[in-house]
Amino acid sequence: MIKVAAFFKRKAGSSVEDFQRYWRTTHGDIAKELPGLRRYVQCHTLPGIYKKQEPVYDGVAEIWFDDTDALRDAAASAVFRAVKDDEAKFMDVDTYGDIVTEEHLIKDGPMPADGVKNIEFVTRRPDLSVEAFQRHWREVHGPLGGAIPPVLRYVQCHTRLAGYRGGRVPAFDGLAMTWFEGVHTMRASAETEEYDLTRADEPNFVAGELPFLITTEHGIVP
Repeated sequence: MIKVAAFFKRKAGSSVEDFQRYWRTTHGDIAKELPGLRRYVQCHTLPGIYKKQEPVYDGVAEIWFDDTDALRDAAASAVFRAVKDDEAKFMDVDTYGDIVTEEHLIKDGPMPADGVKNIEFVTRRPDLSVEAFQRHWREVHGPLGGAIPPVLRYVQCHTRLAGYRGGRVPAFDGLAMTWFEGVHTMRASAETEEYDLTRADEPNFVAGELPFLITTEHGIVP
């Protein structure tokens, strides 16, 4: 199975509340009819984040398909055209980006209904091959992050190798997703030795700081 992760900002002049409501209801109802869609999750940036700063994105959409053929079939459908037409009603389409990924479950655990999901946007160190980057992230860094006590679940979404063919440069090399009981436990995780070890390893495979979102997860097609 493959997953498309899309990220974007809301339409200028739209409130966070109106954006999230439209995306979850009107747009969600359109997108969930995509042929071949296996699962569809919306990750909405926590409203409290906006009191401190404007986040890098207002949300992330995750959609799963069996394979690339199913994804191509969906992209050729009338429903897909309706989805794209509707985006301009709530999204700043110039900020839209997406990557096609393969998921790697690093730590299995619950996805609490009232919890939070942290999403980090990962760019590899430029001197590393894609294969070396993915191997280090999964086999070395993954166990470090999974050992952080408050982390309930940890999934790495690696950009598929096909996304680099022909010299293409994807928006990101992957997304790291971690689930917590709440913001308080996520903050507490930063006080642990395991967290320090995880952060100390980042320069070994990633470039610079990792942009991130703190979100709530909405299952449109669970």
